[in-house]
Amino acid sequence: MTALAGKVVAVAGATGPAGRATLRRLAADGAVVVAAGTDPGRLDATLDAVRAAVPGARASGQIVDLLDPQAARDWADHIEAEHGRVDGLLHLVGGWRGGKTFADTDLDDWDFLHDRVVRTLQHTTLAFQPALLRSPAGRFAMISAAAAHKPTAGGAAYAAAKAATEAWTLSLAASFAKEGPGQGAPLTAAAAILVIKALVTPEMRQQRPDAKFPGFTDTADLADTLAGLWDRPADELNGQHLWLTPR
Repeated sequence: MTALAGKVVAVAGATGPAGRATLRRLAADGAVVVAAGTDPGRLDATLDAVRAAVPGARASGQIVDLLDPQAARDWADHIEAEHGRVDGLLHLVGGWRGGKTFADTDLDDWDFLHDRVVRTLQHTTLAFQPALLRSPAGRFAMISAAAAHKPTAGGAAYAAAKAATEAWTLSLAASFAKEGPGQGAPLTAAAAILVIKALVTPEMRQQRPDAKFPGFTDTADLADTLAGLWDRPADELNGQHLWLTPR
């Protein structure tokens, strides 16, 4: 039996490449996965693919507008009411906007990234934090980027958005430490930041067999790292940056 067997894990941004790989990996390890998406067709196709790849997978989905804080709270409440617990929230909502130079920066890119990357993370963490604290093994993870630590001239909006989500996640980690078991007991909930340069999918490698994709993280490796969060003690993970690309 794996550490994930029977764990209830919510996945935001489930219909993207990272989400699809992660759902398959979690389901294969026996987790109950609950996916959120905004497009019914893509969500259905994602769940069908998980069930085909993992016979007997316990996978369900829900259309959720994560820009609506009440919708995020309703999603968290629904999962806990249906399954009796929430053991994980993985924020895999992605997006990139940028230009070639700093002077060319379009603040519309910031507006897009603020909503898609920052707001969705804020709403989901606020909604799920109490349930993750109640879990005996609550885990939160978000995907950041090396660009947040070394911004490029044209990537100001993207780097700033990722830096904001990192800071928010560290505050969530602080809440787990402050509101956890206390009195010297080990933490039960942890929030971690996974840092990548960019993702590469099997399809991308197939389409460009000669490309090296230096520093990129395979979606399968990302999924393995996310699944491995439940193999590590919360005290060891909470507030940590897990680098999946060279610094």
